[in-house]
Amino acid sequence: MSKTIAEVRELKPNRYIIIDDEPCKIVSITTSKPGKHGDAKARIEAFGIFDGQKRSVVYPVKHKVQVPIIDKRVAQVIAIMGDEVQLMDMETYETFTLPITGDIADMLEPGKEVQYISALGKRKIVPRGSSV
Repeated sequence: MSKTIAEVRELKPNRYIIIDDEPCKIVSITTSKPGKHGDAKARIEAFGIFDGQKRSVVYPVKHKVQVPIIDKRVAQVIAIMGDEVQLMDMETYETFTLPITGDIADMLEPGKEVQYISALGKRKIVPRGSSV
């Protein structure tokens, strides 16, 4: 699997975490002080990379969580077929099909190179230079 383990206190905004089996980008982390009845807690707010849903969880700061390994790669557009695009990875020469989302439709042309991310068996085309 493409994930590692980290403690909640090691996480920072703009890093990644797995919440509900979905890789998410952390937007904010707020911590509370340790109290009379327990350890300090951290509230993590994050957005899903692939589905865009906002997720929020609360964990003790010593809790271990899963962190996805995000792989950013370049692929060449082979063909556009309706609402899907066929791509070929420029490193492994693997071909695969991804759905076309509204914000990337204008940058897709056969023969053009695009950037995509891969994590936990899912893939998504992203604009070049974006911080996903």
